Amino acid sequence: MAKYLFVYHGGSKPEKEEDVAKVMDAWGQWMGSMGSAVIDGGNPVGMSTTVLSDGSVVDNGGANPASGYSLIEASDLDDALAKAKACPILEVDGSIELAEAFDM
Repeated sequence: MAKYLFVYHGGSKPEKEEDVAKVMDAWGQWMGSMGSAVIDGGNPVGMSTTVLSDGSVVDNGGANPASGYSLIEASDLDDALAKAKACPILEVDGSIELAEAFDM
């Protein structure tokens, strides 16, 4: 089985307490539906900072800043994509970047 890094981009944050509970429930159901394939459920992340090859630092989060991550086990890219397509972030105009993670 391969490991895939799911990097979440965008999405909107709920403002009302009942909406927060609804979103958390949706994420919990999605993660639960994948069972042991969830290696690391991850977390949301703050604004990113980029260090460029010339050593300069950019604090704007980049063109499409990450909003969170997870590490998921899948048999292949098609399996990882099928898992990603059920993610709740897609319902709030977010996106998911997938990359296979290799053991070194």
